[in-house]
Amino acid sequence: MSTKTINLKTELTAELHSILEYWSKHTIDQKNGGFIGQIDCNEHKKFQSEKGAVLNARILWSFAAAYSITKNEEHKRLAKDAFEFIITHFYDSEFGGIFWSINVDTTPKDTKNQIYALAFVIYGMTEYYAISKDERALEYSISLYKKIQEYSYDPIHKGYFEAFTRDWQPIEDLRLSDKDANEKKTMNTHLHIVEGYANLYKIWKDDTLKNDIIELLEVIETHFINKETGHLRLFFDENWIEKPDVISYGHDIEAAWLLLQCAEISEDAALIARYKKYAILLTDATIEGIDPIDGGLWYELEPEHNKLITEKHWWPQAELMIGFYNAYQLTNNQNYLDVVLKNWEFIKHFILDKQNGEWFWGVYADYSLIEKDKAGFWKCPYHNSRACIELIHRIDL
Repeated sequence: MSTKTINLKTELTAELHSILEYWSKHTIDQKNGGFIGQIDCNEHKKFQSEKGAVLNARILWSFAAAYSITKNEEHKRLAKDAFEFIITHFYDSEFGGIFWSINVDTTPKDTKNQIYALAFVIYGMTEYYAISKDERALEYSISLYKKIQEYSYDPIHKGYFEAFTRDWQPIEDLRLSDKDANEKKTMNTHLHIVEGYANLYKIWKDDTLKNDIIELLEVIETHFINKETGHLRLFFDENWIEKPDVISYGHDIEAAWLLLQCAEISEDAALIARYKKYAILLTDATIEGIDPIDGGLWYELEPEHNKLITEKHWWPQAELMIGFYNAYQLTNNQNYLDVVLKNWEFIKHFILDKQNGEWFWGVYADYSLIEKDKAGFWKCPYHNSRACIELIHRIDL
């Protein structure tokens, strides 16, 4: 193991503690319970902001996953608090789904069942079960898995539909966010369903679940991975007719390592072999999105106009580190490791908030800050803590 790699592990271990310290100190909502719905880029706490299911599920996952490294009982306690808050206020006991958001007084706000959110709650709860053995976490996870299979799964064309009303009826607006295409099947949701399912299978060796994971990976392989370009296709209608959109470099590199990890959890040898190849294919395609000057990863490309979105957001940097280190492990090619090391230097110089902690949303091409949330509906500790956790574990190998 090289000195640079040892130093990287040391720095990422310190950074993991720093991220968790920020969320422990600054995001607990002492006024209303749970976690604050929004903290802006100037560290102003927006106590009246709605609270999102995805934010809370990712907080749950982050503290639970980090506990295996930190052994800090405070982290375990915060994971328990996040779990209790989700089952008390986000879980819909009447229809068995997850509210997309709640008001600050914990009453439901947006009651739609966005499958993406259910998948993240499974991801967080299963990670919590792994450190707590709280049977409720397993029971809720299994229940949500069965709801997804019952209502979201497409038995005719395979794959999963995006969203439903609270009582599981069709819904007009299927989008995760305003920037997304309003389509019935998306890469992003499929990626995170299989992520949640794989995490569930680690603690619940159910044969039907295993088969669902394998089918999901085959669906992703068939429809979402563009074998010619190495990029992901993002949006489809119910009949798998593609609706062309942007190239998302962050999702390309996240899928590169995460889908292989899910294949390995499925224990299907043929799938593992194929996804090792896709890991390299997707990683190599991501190289075109890296700024050769500073090693940062650009956000998106609009292929129709060949227009680069010249922003470097926090989460694609985190996923780049895992994805390229994964490629280094698969090939022993030093070039992949060099990308990781250069990107980490970029993160340290431009993305880490050295004064207040946590990571900035990102920077523009001129390195001025993108003035968006430090914590919020989409700004969570999941991508950056996971990058630290994954590399700490992988550098041990």
